[in-house]
Amino acid sequence: MRVFAVAFLVALACAPARANDTGLIFVSNEKTNNLIVIDPKTYKVVDDIKVPRRPRDMHFSADHTRLYVACGDDDVIAVLDVATRKVIGKLKTGPSPEAFAIDEKRRRLYVSDEEGSSLAVVDMERDSIVREVPTGAEPEGVLVSEDGKIVYVTSEAGDLVHAIDADSGKVVRDVVVGLRPRRFAATPDGKDLWVTAELSGEVDIVNRARFVVTGSIAFLPPGMRKADVTPVGLTMTADGKTAYVTLGHAAHVAVVDVPTRKVLGYILVGKRSWGITLSRDEKTLYVANGLGDDITVIDTKSRKAKISVPVGRVPYGVVVDE
Repeated sequence: MRVFAVAFLVALACAPARANDTGLIFVSNEKTNNLIVIDPKTYKVVDDIKVPRRPRDMHFSADHTRLYVACGDDDVIAVLDVATRKVIGKLKTGPSPEAFAIDEKRRRLYVSDEEGSSLAVVDMERDSIVREVPTGAEPEGVLVSEDGKIVYVTSEAGDLVHAIDADSGKVVRDVVVGLRPRRFAATPDGKDLWVTAELSGEVDIVNRARFVVTGSIAFLPPGMRKADVTPVGLTMTADGKTAYVTLGHAAHVAVVDVPTRKVLGYILVGKRSWGITLSRDEKTLYVANGLGDDITVIDTKSRKAKISVPVGRVPYGVVVDE
């Protein structure tokens, strides 16, 4: 086992107890190669963390002691200790990692390798790629099923969603969706996948049992052109009743009633809104505006923006430590 892997395992064994509910907001910035940390009470920047080049997708470990960050230009997943806010390790991936998902039980990372048109399966304990699964061109979104048996991946250039068997590493089903599919949300009842189709300006809904598209939701905020509506990020409330979808160059977030699939309204945000996340109490929505170099903080009850907070250049993702 390599020296890094040994050191990394020691660090995990000596990990500090979780500092629960800090509420700190972490934003990844692609062009300034850093994470900005924001206080949720004052919305002031409290830390600026240098990371490997082009940080994008981020996920906490289940206990929130670690934050994993895909760094596309250095071909690694950076590992941060949340308590100290220091980079403590790097896990090697294939070329240009963008989005990924974690299977804590199997200690695996599933990483979309955009340039390699594959899904890399990374053994977190050994710091090694144990399998590469060919996908359609430019894979991005990754989602692991609740039981860990299936990994879903979008292919941006292929206009496909793949279902990959986690044990065999084989693509077992494909479904054609709208143009340039990006990211996922699974309905809490386990029945559907919602997939943003950036160039179609819609969300496609895939029935997981039959693996077919059963409906689509189109968006058009008032005063916007259809060509400007480029959905990318989405999130859903825990009860499965409401979804929020970032509309990219249209600079709005769509609010959708999930059971009826009807658009309830639009919230004005910043330029090229992509990354999105809800606070745990679902009272606050955070949106990363890639061409605005800021995040928008939204009160979900009033459906209005409360404040915009400047961050680094080209913010990609936003997550909350709670």
